[in-house]
Amino acid sequence: MTVRVLRDADASLSDIAGERVVVIGYGIQGRAQSLNLRDSGVNVVVGNRRDDYAARARADGFDVLPITEAATAGRIVILLIPDEAQPDVFPAAIGPHLEEGDGLVLAHGFSIRYGLLDTPPNIDLMLLAPRMPGKYVRERYLAGSGVPAYVDVAHDASGRAWKRVLALAKAIGATRAGVLAVSFEHETELDLFSEHFTFPLVFRALELAFEELVAAGYPPEVAIMELHGSGELGQVLEEAGRMGLYRMLERRASPAGRYGVLRHRHTVLDPEATRQLAQRTLARIRDGSFARELVEDHRAGHPELDRMTQESRELPLTHAEAAFRKLLHREHSNPQPSVRRLHSFSDPPWGSGA
Repeated sequence: MTVRVLRDADASLSDIAGERVVVIGYGIQGRAQSLNLRDSGVNVVVGNRRDDYAARARADGFDVLPITEAATAGRIVILLIPDEAQPDVFPAAIGPHLEEGDGLVLAHGFSIRYGLLDTPPNIDLMLLAPRMPGKYVRERYLAGSGVPAYVDVAHDASGRAWKRVLALAKAIGATRAGVLAVSFEHETELDLFSEHFTFPLVFRALELAFEELVAAGYPPEVAIMELHGSGELGQVLEEAGRMGLYRMLERRASPAGRYGVLRHRHTVLDPEATRQLAQRTLARIRDGSFARELVEDHRAGHPELDRMTQESRELPLTHAEAAFRKLLHREHSNPQPSVRRLHSFSDPPWGSGA
C-alpha cells in the first residue's frame, strides 16, 4: 500500500477563503491550532465553556462564544475537546447546528472509529491529526517549519472536503513537514497502540531501572539524571525520528554505547511474550473495549483515571524527580491548568456562557 504524502504545493489557503473557522476547545491542541490559523490569515472564533481556557482565549485576542452559539458562527468546526467528552457534548450543542455544506474536523478519529458521534450526512467530515502535542505545533510553526499530520475525508458533502482539510493543514503549518493520507480507523488504532503499548513499555522500563539503581546504592537524583532527567533520552529519540533508530546509533553514539545497545537489544525483553502483549493490546483497541471503558470512566467523573494518577504521584520515582528538579532549579514557572479542569465537563453546562 502506497501512502500519499502531501505538502505545501498540494494545498491552498484560498480553498477556505471567506470561511470562518470555529475551534471548539482551547486546550492542548485548541490554542496552538487557533493561533496558527489566525496567523495564517484565517478568521477564527473560539467556542468554550466558561473556564480558565476561555479566559486564556480572550487574553489571546479571540472572540469566545458558548459552545452552541459557536457551532452556528462558522462554516468549519474543528472539534478539539477530549474524545471521551465528545459524545456528551456533540448531540445537543454542535450536531443540530451544523448546516448543509459545513465542515466538521477532528484531531483524532476516536469518536468516529467507535461510532460515538452521529454526524449529519450533509456535511464534510474530515480528519486533521497533528502527530505532536500543541506546544510543538505552535513552536514549529513560529520557527517556520511544522509538525507532520494525518488527514482524511470520511464524507465529502460539499465536493471540496479534501481541499478544505488540506488548506487547514497548511494553515497550521503541517504541510511544511508533510501530511499523510491515513484513514480515521488507522489513525485511531495507531495512536492508541502507541499510548497503550509503546509508551507504557518506556515508562515502566524507566521506573524499574530507577528502582534497581536506587536499590544498588546510587543516589535517586543521580539515577533520575542518568535515566531521563538530563533530556538525553528525548534528544536520542528525536534524532532517531529524523535518521532512523540504528542509523542514529551508528552516527551519534560512542562505540561503547553502540556495543551496549546492539549487544542487549535481544535480551532485555522476552520477544514472544512481548509480541503476544502487543497482539492483545491491539485486539482490545480494535474491538472497542478500551473506548467503552474510557467513556464510562469519564461519565462517572474519571474515578479510575484519578486513582491511577494519584498512584503515579506517590511513586518513589515521582518524588525523586521532584527532588531532582529542585536540585537543578527546574521547577516550572508557568504550570498549565490542572488535569482535572481539562477533563471534567460536568459544570457549568456546555453552552451556558462563554
